[in-house]
Amino acid sequence: MARVLHIISGLEIGGAETALYRLIDASRESSYRHSVACLSAAGPISERLAKSNIPTHHFRLKQSPILETMRLCVLIIRSRPEVVQTWMYHADFIGGVIARICSGAKVVWGVRTTGLVAGSSRGTKVVRSFCAAFSRLIPHAITCAADASRRSHISIGYKASLFHVIPNGFDLNGFFVSSAQREVIRLQFGFSEGHRVVGCLGRFHPAKDHHNFVQAARLVAVKHANVRFLMIGRGLDSHNAELAGWLAQTGVADRFLLLGERSDVSLCLAAMDLFCLPSRTEGFPNVVGEAMAMGLPCVVTDVGDASFLLGDGGAVVPKEDSQALASGLLRILEMPYQERVDLGAKGKARVRAEFSMERTRERFEAVYRHVLAKERS
Repeated sequence: MARVLHIISGLEIGGAETALYRLIDASRESSYRHSVACLSAAGPISERLAKSNIPTHHFRLKQSPILETMRLCVLIIRSRPEVVQTWMYHADFIGGVIARICSGAKVVWGVRTTGLVAGSSRGTKVVRSFCAAFSRLIPHAITCAADASRRSHISIGYKASLFHVIPNGFDLNGFFVSSAQREVIRLQFGFSEGHRVVGCLGRFHPAKDHHNFVQAARLVAVKHANVRFLMIGRGLDSHNAELAGWLAQTGVADRFLLLGERSDVSLCLAAMDLFCLPSRTEGFPNVVGEAMAMGLPCVVTDVGDASFLLGDGGAVVPKEDSQALASGLLRILEMPYQERVDLGAKGKARVRAEFSMERTRERFEAVYRHVLAKERS
C-alpha cells in the first residue's frame, strides 16, 4: 500500500481544503494510505479529517519557522511517503523543497488558482514566481483543477510537460435535501413561498467580487420586488463594514440576508432558487458544482473553468460587468417555472455524469502511478 503525504497551507473552509478532504474520503478502499501535514493551525477541515481517522499534523511555520520546519522534516523521514502531494503555492514551494531534501518521495504539486488578483499579498506573488522558476527542479508532476489554470501558469514559466488537469469531484450523496427540509430552512431564513432567492457562496475576498454581485442585485431588485439575495461565506456578515456600505448604497439593503460562514452548505443551497458566481477569477469553482448537484440553475462569470463546468446548466456572462450579470440573472428568473427546473436538472445530470468523486480519485491515482513508475523505469 503506497503512502501519500499531503502538505497544505491551511485547513480552513476553501476550495483546495475541501478538495483534499473529498479525495482522501473517497480513497478509503483504495491502495493508497493518506496522511496530512498542515502548515498552520487547525481549522474546520482538520476536524473532518480527525473524525475520519486521517492522521493530521499541524506546523505553525509563521510563528516558529526553523523549529517547525525541522519538525516537518522529521515527520517526512519517519513516515517515509512514496508520494508527497502539495496544495497551493506556499505548500508547493516549502513542502516540495523539504520533501526533496528529506526523502526520495515523488513530489506532486497542486495548483488551485487561475491567476492572482488585486488584494493578493506580495508574499504570495513572490512565492508563485519562485514556484515558476523551480518547477523544473522540484515537482515530478503538477496537478490543477482547470485547464485555464494550466494555461495561465505555463504562460508565467511553469514547466508545461508536468501538468495534469484533474477537475474537482463532488460527493453527490451529500447533496440531497427534501422539499420539506427546503421549506423549513426557507422559513428559518425568513423567505416566503412567493420569494425568489438568488444566492452566492464564497469567502469575502477581491477574487470573489461580491461588489459585482451587490450591484447586479440592485439592478434585479428594481425590476422584481419579490427577489431576495442570500450571501454566505466567511466575512459575509453584519460585522463587515465595507459590505454594509455597499448594501446601504443599493437602497434595498433589507432584501439581503448575510449568513457568514456555514457548515450546512447543502441546506443553504436548498433555500435558493438561482445560484450566482460573480467572481473575477477562479480555477475550477467547487461551489458551482455543488449548486448544480442540488439542481440549481446557475449564472456564472466567464472565469477559469466555470463555463466548462456549467455546460448547459445556466448562463455565462463577462466578468466585472454588473449589468451583464444582472441581465443573466433576470433571464433565468423570468423563465417559466418548469424551464427553470429543467435547466437545473441539466446541470445536475452533468455533474453526475462527468464530475463524480470516484472519477477524480482515479485521476489522482493515475498521476501517482505515473510518477512512481518513472523511478522503476
